[in-house]
Amino acid sequence: MLATSDYPTHPIRQPDPIQADTTPTPRVLNIISSVLEKLVARNDKLVEVLTEQPNGLNLDRNGTISAPLGKSLNAFHGVRAPNISIPNYLERIYKYTNCSPSCFVLGYVYIDRLAHKHPDSLLVSLNVHRLLVTCVMVASKVLDDVHYNNAFYARVGGVSNAELNRLELELLFLLDFGVAVSSQVFETYCFHLEQEMLINGVDQKVERVISPVAVDEIVTDIG
Repeated sequence: MLATSDYPTHPIRQPDPIQADTTPTPRVLNIISSVLEKLVARNDKLVEVLTEQPNGLNLDRNGTISAPLGKSLNAFHGVRAPNISIPNYLERIYKYTNCSPSCFVLGYVYIDRLAHKHPDSLLVSLNVHRLLVTCVMVASKVLDDVHYNNAFYARVGGVSNAELNRLELELLFLLDFGVAVSSQVFETYCFHLEQEMLINGVDQKVERVISPVAVDEIVTDIG
């Protein structure tokens, strides 16, 4: 487990008036969006089925999911699902923060690690947006030499600065501060995402913007 002091601290980019980047949307955003949309749709249906059963889900007065599903991701739950779609939300994060495309792969790795560490907690429409902006922000701190601060990511993601600060800590503790990813693991996830697209008859490749050496150096520095 990484100590809190080992969390990477790269230079923080000074927030400018929000202005969208005009570069083309990386393919990785479309790939991750497609994979997550299918997963969220499946989990939403599962929640709906369990809710209809007599011994199914219990919901508190705020509509937060409790037993039999886990509570690990409750901090990321909203009262209702945002109106913006997953593809548009990821595109918004990319265009306004100008983080590297690899940050989205790393963010996906964090979400998958959460699924394995807390298998009874589902990625659903109520929590996916907050998880995405938090995971991508943390990934940008790990990968990018220069990145925006939490307040800017909060503004882009549609949450308050205080809430995003809290969600960042929640994510780090849920991951046991395991934010380092080796080049082998990074490549494995890129291949997995590409295979998911092939299943749907779409041949798209994930941009390998960050070199394997750079990823391994990150592991050496903070692991």
